[in-house]
This record gives sequence, C-alpha cells and structure tokens, in this order.
Amino acid sequence: MHHGVVASRSADSSSSRHGNGSSSIDAVSLAIIEQLQEDGRRPYAAIGKAVGLSEAAVRQRVQKLLDQGVMQIVAVTDPLTVGFRRQAMVGINVEGDLDSVAEALTAMAECEYVVMTAGSFDLMVEVVCEDDDHLLEVINKRIRALPGVRSTESFVYLKLKKQTYMWGTR
Repeated sequence: MHHGVVASRSADSSSSRHGNGSSSIDAVSLAIIEQLQEDGRRPYAAIGKAVGLSEAAVRQRVQKLLDQGVMQIVAVTDPLTVGFRRQAMVGINVEGDLDSVAEALTAMAECEYVVMTAGSFDLMVEVVCEDDDHLLEVINKRIRALPGVRSTESFVYLKLKKQTYMWGTR
C-alpha cells in the first residue's frame, strides 16, 4: 500500500470552495504538497526542514490545504492485490441532463472516477470490480439501467502501465 497525497479533482471542491476552480497556492504550500506526495506519512518536522518552516507552521498549512479541498492524504492500493481483478473505463452517452446520471454513478462504490466530457461520450467512468461477472453486473444491470443512459462503451484494462498522483504541483 502506498500512502500519498492526491490533489483534489472533485467537482465539489473546485467549484464550491474555489469559485472558478482555480486557487492561489504559494510556492511553500506547493513544496509541502510535493513532500507529502513523495511520502504521505513524512513527519511535519522533516517537511518543515525541507521547506523552511516550523513543524507547527507546516501542520497549520497542511490542515488548511485539507480543509480547502486542495488535497487529500490517502492510502493508494493496487486493486489487484486487494481482490479487484477487473478494471474498465466506460464511456456513456446520456439523453437529457447529465447531472442526475453523474450523481447516480458517483454513488456507486465501483465507480472510482466520474467525469463529464466533451467529445464522443458525455461521461467517462472508471469502474473497479472483482471479476468479469461483477463488471457485467455493474454495466448491464446498474449503469445501463439508469434513466437517461442511452449507450455505453467499455474499455477493459489489460495492463496498467502508469498510475501517478504527482501531477498536482506541475
């Protein structure tokens, strides 16, 4: 299990807490985020030494970043090692309002990532399941059954080559 920091991508944190989705984060806060991305359990004293702040000042800044929804400190697992052997990206076309379908998908435990998109699909959803039967049940019985879902196209993952959460401070 990897402990790290994920800069927030959720619609709730970017739209309601930051207004237009952008926030002003100074260089010291970015440096703190980078330190935590390397090791989410790094002591505040060590972070303070690296960025030139006291332990108390680092603790305060980290709490502010968490409270603002700028980042989350999470344990990132490899789905294969915890019993989830099937992952897929599902493209969804919707008739009518996207919000109700997106909210229903967000409520499903198997849907790890839900985004509204422009292009061939209205929504893209990353689904993590135990096996092919579980994936079929999620797509066929739950996603396709949602009011407004017109069509789906599934992209089953054969091998995950790269998964990183270091993009937050570039």
